[in-house]
Amino acid sequence: MSFNTAALQLRGYRQQILASNLTNADTPGYQARDVAFDAALKEQMQGVQYQSRLAMTGSNGRHLGVANTGMDGPALLYRTAMQPSIDGNTVDPDVERANFAENSLGFEVAAALLGATVRSRQMALTGQP
Repeated sequence: MSFNTAALQLRGYRQQILASNLTNADTPGYQARDVAFDAALKEQMQGVQYQSRLAMTGSNGRHLGVANTGMDGPALLYRTAMQPSIDGNTVDPDVERANFAENSLGFEVAAALLGATVRSRQMALTGQP
């Protein structure tokens, strides 16, 4: 059950990263990020505790104070651009959409497996489906 829980948490974290990439597809100088999912899952199964990596910053002193987003996860990696734009943005929307769809499918599978595990344990304890 811990494997499915860890996979679900990492898939959710990666989904946020990929969504951020898609959101910033037109932001000059934005560097696309991602997570090495397999390595991060292996680390988490070995008991590695992640620290917060995503923090919001303000670009103007008059901006409201921003607290940490509370998203804990593995180190973010920069994605190598296949065809970087002139403004320095490395987001390829097609690649991001494909990764987003693949990660969504993985999230659905992890959620279904976790649900099935919980149901089977509940049935074993109560004797009722």
